[in-house]
Amino acid sequence: METSWRASRPRPLATTFPVAPDYSMFSLRYGTPTFGVALERTAIPHPRKFSSVVVCGARGPRPRYPRVWKTDKRIGTVAKSQKLVTCIKGLSNVKEEVYGALDSFVAWELEFPLIAVKKALNTLEDEKEWKRIIQVIKWMFNKGQGKTMGSYYTLLNALIEDGRIEEAEELFAKIFSRYMEGLPRTFFMKIISMHYSLGSYQKMFEVFADMEELGVRPDRSIVRMLGKVFRKLEMLDKYEKLHQKYPPPKFEYRYIKGKRIRIRVYPDDDSTEEATKSDSEPDTDELEVVESTNLDN
Repeated sequence: METSWRASRPRPLATTFPVAPDYSMFSLRYGTPTFGVALERTAIPHPRKFSSVVVCGARGPRPRYPRVWKTDKRIGTVAKSQKLVTCIKGLSNVKEEVYGALDSFVAWELEFPLIAVKKALNTLEDEKEWKRIIQVIKWMFNKGQGKTMGSYYTLLNALIEDGRIEEAEELFAKIFSRYMEGLPRTFFMKIISMHYSLGSYQKMFEVFADMEELGVRPDRSIVRMLGKVFRKLEMLDKYEKLHQKYPPPKFEYRYIKGKRIRIRVYPDDDSTEEATKSDSEPDTDELEVVESTNLDN
């Protein structure tokens, strides 16, 4: 049975695959070396000094010449500010003359010299040249430059110091209407101190009411000035409410040699000052008694 089954089973056809020719006899193979060669490291010396002559491959060496347009020293902002101060100091108070000198100063500038102008304003402020400060700031505002809070405060201070009260009030009203919630406390302090020195107490109260509406906490100097005005006008109930709402601080911070130091604050009311004066100065009757006893002895 097995022989018949094997005989009847079809045999598979033999398939032939292409065999690659053996080129091993023609190939060169490198085996692993049986010995190692130690290579010594050789230090390549580098030149320490480079010459300023650049060698061109086509036409040989060509020397490097110094750049003439960079040898001149550039004028800094301090020198520019000093030049601006000396330029406008000897002029008259005529607006056209001052504006013409300032225009000629910035005529050849590619950009507006804002830093130099700000430094010149600081110099004029130290020298208390209030009219020049007003002219320079107004000219700068006409150019559309430097409209910052610092410039507005410098202009307001110069107007107050120069005695232009109406212009200062107009400027403060303009700034207050434009930057209502973002107006710094220093502006309120300046305008309140101006009204206090002039004796216009009603305007002083109006500015203080605007401060309270906007939630700006008054400084200790403002509270002190308001307290003096309330006592002068015999408004003792308002004086007590003011001190209850804004009590005097026990401590304050001061900067000494760049460090923030906490210092204890003592009360400086007029009543305490009068009390200390009365306690420190003896009565005239006591003096007479002491003198008579000394004479008798």
